[in-house]
Amino acid sequence: MSSTAPSSALRIRLMARAGVLSGPTANLAPGFVQANLAILPCDLAYDFLLFCQRNPKPCPLLGVAEAGATSISGLGDDLDIRTDVPRYRVWKKGVLVDELQDVTRIWREDFVTFAIGCSFSFEEALQRAGVPVRHIEEGLNVPMFRSSIATTPSGAFSGPLVVSMRPMIPEDAIKAVQITGRFPSVHGAPVHLGDPEAIGIKDIASPDYGDAVTIRPGEIPVFWACGVTPQAAIGRATPELSITHAPGHMLLTDMLNATLSIQRR
Repeated sequence: MSSTAPSSALRIRLMARAGVLSGPTANLAPGFVQANLAILPCDLAYDFLLFCQRNPKPCPLLGVAEAGATSISGLGDDLDIRTDVPRYRVWKKGVLVDELQDVTRIWREDFVTFAIGCSFSFEEALQRAGVPVRHIEEGLNVPMFRSSIATTPSGAFSGPLVVSMRPMIPEDAIKAVQITGRFPSVHGAPVHLGDPEAIGIKDIASPDYGDAVTIRPGEIPVFWACGVTPQAAIGRATPELSITHAPGHMLLTDMLNATLSIQRR
């Protein structure tokens, strides 16, 4: 990435690196692509790569690092995977054991890092089109739910599709389908609109990850595939040690959201 790239994404990374940013990254550094992370031992990397290829809606790959590398080519200058995410989750044998702001002390030379597209990137386009994004309005983390939709397995990796939800009036939901469909690298169009129970969500007011947001009269819930999906798959794969971002706490890259949009003819 050119050193002439705008610096706001780097500024957010440096804040995370310094430990002064520990919260969700929605609406930070507008214009820049945000990424989910999955960090796994190299003996599971091929299976996980296939899992991402077989499940492109929840796991659209933005980049993959070499084994042991602490940066990913093309995602940003002065980027350190070990420190530049506001909050990480640490997993042992598929069980969440810790949340950290810096994973340098547990880093291993056999770790392979996967950067996966994040729906925060298309929210800029929604807002620019006048479509409200409720969790940003309320200063909360986006609500996320484990659905009854199954992912396509690969080796040790399988599990439910995790979805993020944004409530909208039907008119805005139609706009959102059209807008986000132009961003397949960050989950693309919604996977479901309307009745949460149709995809196995019993209580829309109790998300599995993130925060509950207000759903106003006349609004419907709109669901997108979510990059937290690998965390459910990692839970089933039970690697000895793995690391992910904490839900809603993303890696800010130097890539521009505008470069991900596919223009329709």
